[in-house]
Amino acid sequence: MTIHLPARWQGRLLILVASVLWSLSGVFVRLLRHPVGGPFAEPPLPPLVIAFYRCLFAALVLAPTLRRQDFSFHRLMIAMIISFAAMNALFVSALSLGSAANAIILQYTAPFWLYVLAIFWLRDPIAGRDVFALAIALTGIGLIVITGFRNPDLDAQGLVAIFVALASGLAYAGVVFCLRVLAGHSSQWLTWLNHAAAAFSLLPIIGLYIQPHLRQLLLLLAFGAIQMALPYWLVSRGLRTVPAQEAGMLSLIEPILNPLWVFFLTNEMPSPGTILGGSLILLALVWRFWPAS
Repeated sequence: MTIHLPARWQGRLLILVASVLWSLSGVFVRLLRHPVGGPFAEPPLPPLVIAFYRCLFAALVLAPTLRRQDFSFHRLMIAMIISFAAMNALFVSALSLGSAANAIILQYTAPFWLYVLAIFWLRDPIAGRDVFALAIALTGIGLIVITGFRNPDLDAQGLVAIFVALASGLAYAGVVFCLRVLAGHSSQWLTWLNHAAAAFSLLPIIGLYIQPHLRQLLLLLAFGAIQMALPYWLVSRGLRTVPAQEAGMLSLIEPILNPLWVFFLTNEMPSPGTILGGSLILLALVWRFWPAS
């Protein structure tokens, strides 16, 4: 028996699958920079090298899916690729400089910016349930930030990682917002364009750093294909039927899973503030999408 889901729920499912794949970023970065990675982490790759190669390989993997009719141009695509390039560099840097839990969860200030953009630009209606869920999520994010600043063991690098992660959240909101507005354009084209432009933006400086060896290149290829190319293609498809702010809330499953995978790999335990804040974010997600009846 074939089950046919409504278009809205198909879009939600695509975004959820993309979020699970996105949550593997911490694992890939730790394998390339942490002793647990063994030969993959020798020598540890600089964050911008990882950011460059994962987007380069994602673009190469996606290139064969492009068709002639996919190509198009809209001036908003310029803002989209700038936002994506900034998000790519900032997020990998935050993930490398600080804890995986803080980096990924602080990136999820994005729903706040998405709500603001959706209200004032797209004129999307905002329900009370949405507002309450966002308030819970932002409370969780606030707890993570406050407890991080009050942590006496947090060094200057950790403080920088907090601000870098917050900036990546703003850039991420810009990406999702642009994809929502550009939903009528080919998802293959938008996804390829983002990754190719992000790699190209780092090309002028990539020669200043050490370069990966063959094993690291193979892992970076998997990083780009599985954690970057596929989920961004899925979410660009999902945004055809799912509003931008709802997509932002759905993707909050990523900061829950990401530190869990890293913990299983490296025993990197999130702080109590991060655990509490992450729990509130999950609560917001459950509240928003639990059937009203």
